[in-house]
Amino acid sequence: MKKFGLILAGGIAAIILLSSIGPMIGLLVGLAILYFIFKQFLKAESTGGKIALGILGFFVLMASIHNAPAIIGGVAAYVLYLVYKNWNRGKRTVVKEDNDPFTNFEKQWNEINKF
Repeated sequence: MKKFGLILAGGIAAIILLSSIGPMIGLLVGLAILYFIFKQFLKAESTGGKIALGILGFFVLMASIHNAPAIIGGVAAYVLYLVYKNWNRGKRTVVKEDNDPFTNFEKQWNEINKF
């Protein structure tokens, strides 16, 4: 039953991720352009250049905000990662180490007698 849930969650996440690849690429390009505009803004000497770069940066920021579904695509990619990580996780048994000297002696004696 656990595998069915993982397949279902992974399938839905994959469909969402594939449908939001366009906005993810658009957001990535927009943020890269915005980064370079910011770097040029810091280098600009003239006030007119800073105003022009500020206005250009504002328009690029507004264009990047329209790619907000990319955030949902990022969440879907994270869900796919969690499905991949939990796919082969089995039940783990915890072995308690007993500090009783007689129990340890019995274990060691049995190991010696195997040879």
